[in-house]
Amino acid sequence: KKLILCAALMAAFASTALAQSGTNSPYSQYGLGVLSDNGTGFSRSMNGLGLGFHEHNQVNTLNPASYASIDSLSFIFDAGFSGQVTNFQENGVKKNASNADLDYVVAGFRLAKHFGVSFGVLPYTNIGYSYSSTNKLNQVSSPTTYTNTFSGTGGLHQVYLGAGFEPIKGLSVGFNLGYLWGNYDRSIINSYSNAYINTLSKYYTATVNNYKLDLGLQYTANISHTDNITLGLTYGYGHKLGADPKCQTISRNTSTGVSDTTSVSISNGLKLPTTYGVGIMYNRANKLKLGVDYSLMKYSGIGYPMSTLQSDGKQNYELVSGIYKNRSKITVGATYCPDENGRHFMDHVKYNIGASYATPYYKINEKDGPKEYGISAGFGIPIINGWNNRSYLNISGTWTKQEAVGLIKENTFRINIGFTFNERWFAKWKVQ
Repeated sequence: KKLILCAALMAAFASTALAQSGTNSPYSQYGLGVLSDNGTGFSRSMNGLGLGFHEHNQVNTLNPASYASIDSLSFIFDAGFSGQVTNFQENGVKKNASNADLDYVVAGFRLAKHFGVSFGVLPYTNIGYSYSSTNKLNQVSSPTTYTNTFSGTGGLHQVYLGAGFEPIKGLSVGFNLGYLWGNYDRSIINSYSNAYINTLSKYYTATVNNYKLDLGLQYTANISHTDNITLGLTYGYGHKLGADPKCQTISRNTSTGVSDTTSVSISNGLKLPTTYGVGIMYNRANKLKLGVDYSLMKYSGIGYPMSTLQSDGKQNYELVSGIYKNRSKITVGATYCPDENGRHFMDHVKYNIGASYATPYYKINEKDGPKEYGISAGFGIPIINGWNNRSYLNISGTWTKQEAVGLIKENTFRINIGFTFNERWFAKWKVQ
């Protein structure tokens, strides 16, 4: 009954997630959108660190091999949401925007000895923007102005089932098999102050329904009686998504009201990149844990759907090379807990910090997109009452900066809140 309840809650989240956008960034108009952080609350407080972490009381979706470490008596249910404020800067003009989003719902438990299972709903990309620019048609003689309005909504989400197994002491392997779904709707609408000039509007759409496969490995080596080091490796399978991106162009004669519509699509034109990740975590007596992660997303070589102008003046919609580029990200962080087995409240509080740097995965007007810098800090606060002393409230703050020469600068401050409910569902009570 409890598993059915969790599945129902996740289904409710999935329907809610489709109606939400976790970004206001104009950079979400490129590619599949702004890439989401797939980590849960404890990893987000370290700015997305986690490839080498294997916590017994947390679900670490970043490396499915970690599921093998889930405590044998527990059922872990983790849900998180965030709120953010972003400042946009361009040519001396500053604007603020804010939004909130329900980020993820995941669960995990041990199915058998050295064998853990996890399932849930995670974001993959977010799209949400709306802005416009107005200029004179002729900077010298013409009073006519034209306005281009850019807007977009959508994003991709995944529901997954994963498992982690420890066949040899210290070595665990795992996988996440997910169903990836979602869509995007983007538009560029052109209008003129002179009602006798024809307008041109373009609508870009695509719907995705496909699978996603991620593999993970972790190996832990003891370096002393109390200390150990864990190496984590991940691999994400890159493949075509079976989606046909579509471009619809509408030319409208404003004086007569007559419209001319053309529609072109690219068969199987979207693709997931192959991803690689490696992480190292140093564990000092289960109190201090230090980690470094590196990930690479192989976007180069993937065609970018784009409307191009042919030599005869006709518009074409095709896959263009040289727009996508490989994305690298490095993350460092640490977590400290005074004493997990301590008797006092403050012994169980976790203190987390992290920082990251990422390169862009696309080009804008033949120039690299914005680089991303981020830092975060937070707490894991134990929830202690008469029936539960194993759950946590993860609260963290994240500052992210995106910038590139000649492009919009973004500064985002985000509050992440995650509830990790850890219950003894599988304990067997004996009455004498």
